[in-house]
Amino acid sequence: MSNSKIRREKLFNILKGNYLIIFCSGKSPIKSADERYEFTPNRNFYYFSDLDIENAFLVMQKVDGQTNEKLFIERNDPVLARWIGEKASKEFCSQKSGLKVEDVLFLDEFINYLGNTLSKNDIEEVFLNLKRADWESSSKEVEISKEISKMFPYIIIKDISKVIYGLRTLKDEDEIKNIKYAIGITKDAILNLIKNSQSGMYEYELQAYFDFVLRKNGVKDYAFKPIIASGINSTILHYSDNSSKTEEGDLVLLDLGAQYNYYSADISRTFPISRKFNTRQKDVYNVVLNTMKEIESQARPGLTLFDLNEIAKKCLADGCKKLGLIESSNELSNYYFNSVSHFLGLDTHDVGNKNIELKPGMVVTNEPGLYITKEKIGIRIEDDLLITEDGCENLSKDIPREIQDIENLWSM
Repeated sequence: MSNSKIRREKLFNILKGNYLIIFCSGKSPIKSADERYEFTPNRNFYYFSDLDIENAFLVMQKVDGQTNEKLFIERNDPVLARWIGEKASKEFCSQKSGLKVEDVLFLDEFINYLGNTLSKNDIEEVFLNLKRADWESSSKEVEISKEISKMFPYIIIKDISKVIYGLRTLKDEDEIKNIKYAIGITKDAILNLIKNSQSGMYEYELQAYFDFVLRKNGVKDYAFKPIIASGINSTILHYSDNSSKTEEGDLVLLDLGAQYNYYSADISRTFPISRKFNTRQKDVYNVVLNTMKEIESQARPGLTLFDLNEIAKKCLADGCKKLGLIESSNELSNYYFNSVSHFLGLDTHDVGNKNIELKPGMVVTNEPGLYITKEKIGIRIEDDLLITEDGCENLSKDIPREIQDIENLWSM
């Protein structure tokens, strides 16, 4: 049985009553003229179908306890196929998704199917992914919800996002395998970058060494836009211009991740471009590293991401007092203004509420940092943790993070 079929069965078991669920794969937006951005599927569609195809609908129906699933895909155009290749076939989609071939239909059949299903069955609710990134963003699901409300005003439209969160936060073996693989590629790419680094290189030159390893391993896209931040740029949390020239004595903060089968790695390391940390840099670095180790030792089922951040804040505040940066813990926000953790999976900042209790199978980040603008010192170290029955497993433990191990990289 395919992973996506198992996930659909879990979703059917969670939701009660007579309903229809519609997932849309999405479509790549126009970039300029006739050029489009690289397509990336809606992650909920992908999660329940294992399909990386544009302009497709997955429809799940449950009425009086009986379930039905349909997939709607684009028809192949033989003329267009000579230009851009053939569309995915019914047989291919069936094999990947675990749907029967006869349940894979064409997109031009969707409207009739939807109308007939809603009018001839006792459908009470329609679930769609209606969560928006911001006020201005829209989606095909929003358009469909408006049409259903107009044609069938007695049917209740609901957002399915929160229902899915409970499933997606708990990773199955295949998902964990994908995340580990993404981390492995990220490790090799980070080591390639650091070993080839020299003072005076531009940040984008450093990134090229990272990019090479990703491409060599068949990775077409990042988990997120890479951060290669040197000097004062390292004190900007989400700096991503990667356009400055490194200078002797700079620290370089890396926040990087490969993406494998749409599963993300999210790793941060900080290293000296001069290949040796100075005393002040070591002192600040060790405060961050010790905080990281404390989080790793305490991360376990029953805690929340909020709890982990409180642990991080206490450790960082104690360290900052010893560094002479602050006198009161209330001043910590001058040097630490992010949170220590987020969920990781099909999205780098994956679905899930920060206040839910951690459970075995969840993957979270561990990323304390200190950002001292006046000293041009920004340090963040980040690993990815798998929550286990009695603690956590550091999935990125093989990526050097100790000062001596980092300084030894250039001699390897």
